[in-house]
Amino acid sequence: MANIRNLKKDINYVLGDIIEAVYIWEMTTTGKPTEASSAIIDEAIEKFDTLIEKVNAKNVENKKAYFKGIYKELEDTASQLVDKINAL
Repeated sequence: MANIRNLKKDINYVLGDIIEAVYIWEMTTTGKPTEASSAIIDEAIEKFDTLIEKVNAKNVENKKAYFKGIYKELEDTASQLVDKINAL
């Protein structure tokens, strides 16, 4: 991982693409939001806030391991949200 700025961009792009996929699903199927699709969007936004808060933490001892953990959490969250989109 090159730097914190790239990690923030990755978080933004990955979760933004997931939200966009939900919107596309809504437009192509029901034409309006459903409870399930709104829940996925809310979860993605909540996770975005959590991850950015973790990235901005100042008192970190082992930065390399800490940021690798955040990146791993982003990957896990993204795969869970994609599975939920596929289940819609």
